[in-house]
Amino acid sequence: MVARGTACVRRLGDGDGAETKRFRRFLVNEKVSLERLIGSWGDQTCAAVAGRHVLAIQDTSEFCFATGPDRRRGLGEIGKGGGRGALLHGMLALDATTGSCLGLVAGAVYTRNGRVQTPHAQRALEDKESRRWLDTASAAKRVLASAACVTVVADRESDIYAEWATLPADNFHLLTRAMHDRSLAGGGTLSSAAAQFAFTATRGVDLQANAKRAARQALLSLRFGPVEISRPKRDTALPESVPLSLVEVIELTPPAGVEPVHWRLLTTHAVADVTTAWQIVDWYRRRWTIEQFFRVLKTQGFRVEDSQIDSADILLKLIAVAAKAAAITIQLLQARDGRSDLQASVAFDRVQIGALGAINAKYEAKTKRQKNPHPQASLAWAAWIIARLGGWDGYRSSRPPGPITLKNGLDQFNAIAFGWSLKDVSTP
Repeated sequence: MVARGTACVRRLGDGDGAETKRFRRFLVNEKVSLERLIGSWGDQTCAAVAGRHVLAIQDTSEFCFATGPDRRRGLGEIGKGGGRGALLHGMLALDATTGSCLGLVAGAVYTRNGRVQTPHAQRALEDKESRRWLDTASAAKRVLASAACVTVVADRESDIYAEWATLPADNFHLLTRAMHDRSLAGGGTLSSAAAQFAFTATRGVDLQANAKRAARQALLSLRFGPVEISRPKRDTALPESVPLSLVEVIELTPPAGVEPVHWRLLTTHAVADVTTAWQIVDWYRRRWTIEQFFRVLKTQGFRVEDSQIDSADILLKLIAVAAKAAAITIQLLQARDGRSDLQASVAFDRVQIGALGAINAKYEAKTKRQKNPHPQASLAWAAWIIARLGGWDGYRSSRPPGPITLKNGLDQFNAIAFGWSLKDVSTP
């Protein structure tokens, strides 16, 4: 998938009917279980995180597949309306200092089985879909055990009291955007407590484009302080309160007609000064990487939602495999500017690396400005070559290559690498 930039099984076979059949047999094989595929997500990540402070970013995305009354494919409802599909809850490990993607950690791929009639508030946590936030963070403790420190970063849906009360440990922290205006021990709420904190700093922050806004810079005002959130009445088995730090940034003077930024961030990290508070904001902003990860799976890459596979069980496996491939593609995207310290072997085999070397020798111009600036056989070195194949001119003054350029480069590289693999094959 990484080499060919697609999740279409027919295209993975590259016109070879026998190879396409092998891919299909792999997906339908009962021994290739969804659980084992997801369990393998973190195999390479375990070693990559050793000794680092890791941001473990988790989120959920929906995959809507074309269905009809006579062709549901075993898929359940998603979102609002009559859409049918599957959901991917994933966690990416990022280096907290550089933001480089270290790989997939854990998660879940599933489809809903009908509607739950019991109201959400009356269900136990283990019976709620939101349990995935805790389960994935718990799995991260095992996969990321060699990290020096882990900070689990998530958006508002992860603001669950049980998560605050049960998951934090030494060098295992949480950072979540608050969804609820929680009651505080001793009275008051998060919003009333924040109103008592003085704004202590202002800074311009670049906002990445998403489905709701265009990319722009926002002037954010910062305030922070300690809070202690109270246990909801229904969670009687949990501690009565949890001490946290609250960091709030607000765009006090937004452009006309633009919704102002307002992030109320809760974290188990101690926040004693302005520098640390801005660090919390910057770590939260790293969430954009997982949104980019989902785009690579969908519209800007593998186009998983175009799959015509008839069985939900097989579609879920396909998503699980594509998720691992998308994480490697993200690593290539980040390696293009030299931020990554990973080796090319995380994405390419020995023969492909040999082909990359030959292509690099051809593409490097005599001028120093167009030489590959990265260490040989590093992932950044490979990404530079793939980007050149995709049409990037190689000049540092040019705009960095994006997902489409790298995908086009990978498509080109696949054909070249196939020919390279045959160079030593003798013919009669």
